[in-house]
Amino acid sequence: MSIARQLRPLLTRAELLYSRRSEESQLSRAQLSIMMTLDALGPCRINQLAQAEAIRMPTASNAVHHLEDAGMVERVRDTKDRRGVRVELTAKGREELARVTRERDEQMAAMFATLSPEQLAVGAQLVPVLQRILDTYGQDEEHP
Repeated sequence: MSIARQLRPLLTRAELLYSRRSEESQLSRAQLSIMMTLDALGPCRINQLAQAEAIRMPTASNAVHHLEDAGMVERVRDTKDRRGVRVELTAKGREELARVTRERDEQMAAMFATLSPEQLAVGAQLVPVLQRILDTYGQDEEHP
């Protein structure tokens, strides 16, 4: 628990700092996360988005509705099941996601600019550890 207690506030603060210093976006963090998921997975059904985002179906549906109103996503017929609908990024959504990603990458790089080569090497070793945490977090809850 000690490492969690030490890292949680640091990671939270780092994310807040770099996202606040990026140009304002009309999108919430949750909406950006959904767009990132769509970018990574491709068109998804809303239940797949809800599962990937660890949110309830009504929450995912509401977020998709707002993203659709903003022109960031669109609903398209599932080519494998004509009764089904998938959500995919629009060109506008891809552009906005790319813009926000670029800005946040630049902000994060600015945070790392003061680190020594040795400190950067230690940071690089954390990448696969953090990726593993994100890839496996909550799996026990999904498959009891």
